[in-house]
Amino acid sequence: MAASADSELNNQDYYSLLNVRKEATQEELKSSYRRLCMLYHPDKHRDPELKNQAEQLFNQVHQAYKVLSDDHSRAIYDIFGKEGLEVEGWELVERKRTPAEIREEYERLRREREDRRLQQRTKPKGTISVSVDATDLFDRNDEDFDDMPGGFPYIEISRMHISQSIEAPLTNCDTAVLSGSLSTQHGSGEGSINMTVRRVTSAEGWGEVEFDAGDILGPLIGLKVFRNVTSRCFLTAHCGLQFSPRGLRPSYSLMTARHLDQNTMGYLQWRWGSNSAMTTSIVRDTESSHFSLALQLGVPHSYLMMSYQYKFQDEDQTKVKGSIKTGWFGTVVEYGAERKISRHSVMSATVRVGVPQGVTLKIRLARASQTYLFRIHLTDQLLPSAVFYATVGPLLVYTVIHRLVIIPYIQTQKEQELELQRKSSATDIAKKKQEAESAVLLMQESVRRIIEAEESKMGLIILNAWYGKFVSDTSQKQEKAKVIDVTVPLQCLIKDSKLILTESSKAGLPGFYDPCVGEDKSLKLLYQFRGVMHQVISADTDPLRIPKQSHRIEPES
Repeated sequence: MAASADSELNNQDYYSLLNVRKEATQEELKSSYRRLCMLYHPDKHRDPELKNQAEQLFNQVHQAYKVLSDDHSRAIYDIFGKEGLEVEGWELVERKRTPAEIREEYERLRREREDRRLQQRTKPKGTISVSVDATDLFDRNDEDFDDMPGGFPYIEISRMHISQSIEAPLTNCDTAVLSGSLSTQHGSGEGSINMTVRRVTSAEGWGEVEFDAGDILGPLIGLKVFRNVTSRCFLTAHCGLQFSPRGLRPSYSLMTARHLDQNTMGYLQWRWGSNSAMTTSIVRDTESSHFSLALQLGVPHSYLMMSYQYKFQDEDQTKVKGSIKTGWFGTVVEYGAERKISRHSVMSATVRVGVPQGVTLKIRLARASQTYLFRIHLTDQLLPSAVFYATVGPLLVYTVIHRLVIIPYIQTQKEQELELQRKSSATDIAKKKQEAESAVLLMQESVRRIIEAEESKMGLIILNAWYGKFVSDTSQKQEKAKVIDVTVPLQCLIKDSKLILTESSKAGLPGFYDPCVGEDKSLKLLYQFRGVMHQVISADTDPLRIPKQSHRIEPES
């Protein structure tokens, strides 16, 4: 509602301002323009304030006529409104275009504008990962507990990893990515820096070159290529050369993928190097679920993995997931849930139970382009108590935080946004009201002459005119404030004892403004023609032509 209201306030209708049909001819446009120019010309007013107000209204009328009198600009305005006229590049476009060609050209110019914006934008991404060793909570024995002063378990941060990257477009086809990472574990640390340049060669493929330095194994140079083989199949190849202390260590990988159906993909990957392996997998992704099955045969690890994720169709995008993975290293079972906690934040918790790995709780918070990951290793053994607390603990903590912190925070944010929208809307309405009142002041002299001319020939005189939202229930007195008096603006539009209003919204007419943005409005008139009273109520966007015999008020017998 608020968004549509802002659009109504900011998008002035040029046809309504000139009070002409959308099919108006050049003669009709010129006639209306001349009439309004005579009304609002700044030279007709000596008072400095009125002269300034007249100049603003005169410029608005001139801008509307300038757009609608030019066939090319008018065609753009008819399709895209004022926003379309603001797109750069129209002056270079051939003027004799059909609506379809104009729409196509607009999309091209819009894409070019987005490309220019893209070139000035970087995409930062970051990850902070913290590993906590909390095995002393469950793996300690009673003798150790008695020896510990105070009896508190020992919990330490065993590892911390921080990585950051920025992506910067160089041209429409080239993109550079610079990333770096720092890690520390048990008192020793390491870091690396990576530079990647990607080029899109065509709509069918791209290639990238990477350079990595700082790794303990030595610098690395790599090349990666992607190619669409068919509309349903693509191929990715990667080769790397690492300069290790033991000499050159090459590595290769090749992956091919194919769409098996609309929601299912099949993958086949081969890797050769320090971790040689052959992997095949099937992934099925739908609106309500995600399923994957993978088999890897390789050195040193071979495994079979199956995972399933169910997606709830709710506002918070809740997901529950589970997986099982078994191989030479043992068996690992994972289960967890993910939920959107705010507009830009997603939180998930996963419990990992394995033999012989033990029990680990992983908590992940993703906010915009930043990710925070906490791995809490609870025990090296398979203890039911650790599994219970790893499962129930996060649920209880999340429930408490959600009710005491997240919900009040979101409600406060929504209230603040609504308040800002109300203030913005009120400011815009006040501005439109001031412009309308200024226009009415400028019309006074013209209206006096029109009324004298109409009275002399018993012509058309507007006695009362109201515009806005009318209510039949007299108890709703506050609704009456949403109706404005438009008697003077309508009297000013009378020509040769006739008033003709087009099908556009009346809020754009000179001297009018929208008193109830986003709500249904109507126009109510009481007028006199040839000494007889008439009355009519017309919907906001309906055309109106008076006088009319059907509007006549019959005298009571």
